[in-house]
Amino acid sequence: MSEVFEGYERQYCELSDNLTRSCTSASVLHGELKKQKLSEIKEGLDEADALIRKMDLEARSLQPSIKATLLAKLREYKHYLNNLKTDVKRITSTDTNQAARDELLESGIDGTTTVSADQKGRLLMSTERLNQSTDRIKESRRTMLETEELGVSIQQDLHQQRQSLLHAHSTLHAVDDNISKSKKILTTISRRINKNKLILSSIIGALILAILIILYIKLVG
Repeated sequence: MSEVFEGYERQYCELSDNLTRSCTSASVLHGELKKQKLSEIKEGLDEADALIRKMDLEARSLQPSIKATLLAKLREYKHYLNNLKTDVKRITSTDTNQAARDELLESGIDGTTTVSADQKGRLLMSTERLNQSTDRIKESRRTMLETEELGVSIQQDLHQQRQSLLHAHSTLHAVDDNISKSKKILTTISRRINKNKLILSSIIGALILAILIILYIKLVG
């Protein structure tokens, strides 16, 4: 396994344990303490997301046999992290609703004993606008994370394409070397054939000359 991946994994496991304990403690807090704790949890979730992306990038750069095991482990980490995010949303939603109810009660205590329907309506509209703003912020953040994940995916694809091109280049270089060696061998063989032809021609010429000399001697004698 990659030492880089193991380093990220240790950081993630420690961080996820801390986030789990923080979620448990945040659920029983109130007021500013709860807001502060939730803010810390959200920062931790962002850090956990970053570690997940780093592990994913590192896993995809490894050999297929190792990569498959690490990606399966990453899916479990992502699932657990999504569950933590769901818990944080639930705690945040509960806190927002409680704040709205407290504001309604405070408005009733500070004002007259009977709050007008108009005041209730304005307060509910303010709460609704606050919820809508929160939803838009969450949606923007989700879009940003998706864009970042897309960037990581593109980077991984480019890395794989680069590895393929390097492999193809190495293969072509090896083929070129083999062709050069084959050319040298063929050149050597061709030279030997030409040399053998020359020797054979010399032998045949010598035999013909010997035959002619023998015939001449017989005819003259």
